[in-house]
Amino acid sequence: MGPTSFPKGCGSSISSIYYNLCDLTTLWGVVVEAVAAAGVVTSFVLLVTLIASLPFVTDKKRKGMVALQAGFLVFTLGLFGLTFAFIVGRYSTSCAARKFLFGVLFSGCLACLAMHGLWLALLERRGRGPKSWMLCLGALGLWMVEVIINTEWLVITGVRSPPTGAILSDLSCSIANGDFVMALIYVMVLLLAVLAMAVPSLTHKHKRRDGAFILVSGLFTVAIWVAWIVMYIHGNRVVGNPSWDDPTLAIAVVSNAWVFLFLYAIPEMCLLTQDGSDQEQPIDGDHVYPASSLVYDIIGKVAEPEPEPPHQNVYIENKAFTTDEPPAAPTKPVSPYGGYNGQLRSCVYQPTELALIAKGLTKMDQDAMLPRARGPSLPQSAESSPP
Repeated sequence: MGPTSFPKGCGSSISSIYYNLCDLTTLWGVVVEAVAAAGVVTSFVLLVTLIASLPFVTDKKRKGMVALQAGFLVFTLGLFGLTFAFIVGRYSTSCAARKFLFGVLFSGCLACLAMHGLWLALLERRGRGPKSWMLCLGALGLWMVEVIINTEWLVITGVRSPPTGAILSDLSCSIANGDFVMALIYVMVLLLAVLAMAVPSLTHKHKRRDGAFILVSGLFTVAIWVAWIVMYIHGNRVVGNPSWDDPTLAIAVVSNAWVFLFLYAIPEMCLLTQDGSDQEQPIDGDHVYPASSLVYDIIGKVAEPEPEPPHQNVYIENKAFTTDEPPAAPTKPVSPYGGYNGQLRSCVYQPTELALIAKGLTKMDQDAMLPRARGPSLPQSAESSPP
C-alpha cells in the first residue's frame, strides 16, 4: 500500500492506525467493532434498568445483590470498550491499555461472580448470607490484587532498557505472547474460584438458578480462554500468520463479554423483580411481605366496609314524672332521639340535675314511685244547700 493510498471504506484524513475500524476488505475489524458497540449500548441500558428497578425489588436478599451486579455491569461495559484497543493499530497508548485493562476488567467481573457464589454458599450453610457492603468490600479486595499486579507489571515492562535502535513508542508493545498470558495467572485463579463457589450452590433449595447462571458463565469463560490462549501462543505461529494476534484477543474479549451478559446479567435481572416463592427470612431477620399482597389487602378492606354498629336509642327515663295509673298495656317509651345512631351511649350521655335527683331517689326505693300531686277532696253532702 503506497503512502497516498488508503483501504476501501476509509477516508484520506484517517490515520493508518484506525484502518481496521473502517477497512471493508478485511471486515474483521468492522464486524467486531459493530458487535462491541452493540454490547456497550446493551450494558448501559441494563445498568440503567437495574438501578431504576431497585425500588420495585420485594426480596431483600436479592436487593442486597444489586450493588454487586451493578459493578459487574460496569466491568462488562469496560470489556466492550477494551475491544476497540485491540482493533486499532499498535502504538504506545493502545498497548499500555491492552496490558493493564485486560486483566483488570476481567478480574472485576470474576470477583463479582466469586462473591455472589460465596454468598450463595453461606446462605445454604447458615441460612443467611453476608450483608451487601461486605460483599462489595470483598469483591473490591479481590479486584485490587489484580490492579496492583498489573500496575507493577506495566511499570517493570515500561521502564526496562530498550534495545539499540528501538523506537520509544514501540517499547510498550514489545511484549511476548507468553509473557502476556503469564501476567494473567491471578485472573485464571479467580476463574477457578468462581467455578468452585458455584458448584455447592446448585444444591440450594431456592437459589439453585443463581448458582446455575454463575456456573454456566464460568464454564463458557473457561472454554473461551482455553481457545484464545492456544490460538494466541501456538496456533498463529503454526499457521504462520502472527498478524492474527490482535483479532484473536479482540474476538475473545467481545465474545466473553457477551457471555457475561447473556448467561448471567440478563437472567439475574429477570429474577430480580419477580415475586418468587423463595422469599424466606431476609438478611436482617425481618419479615418480607410482597407489595402485591398489601395492595390486595387494602383493596379488599375498601371493597368490604365494616358493618355498622347496632341501632341504639338514647333516652332518659325519669320515673319521677310517670303516672300512677297502670297503663293498659306495657309499651316501650319512644325517645325523640331514637333516630340518632352515630355514637354510643357512653360517649354522649351527660346526666342532668333531674337525672341525678332521680338516681338518688331510686337508690332509696327501687320500686317506689312518686305519686302525682292531688288536691284534698271535700265530701259533698246531699242535704247541704248553698247559702
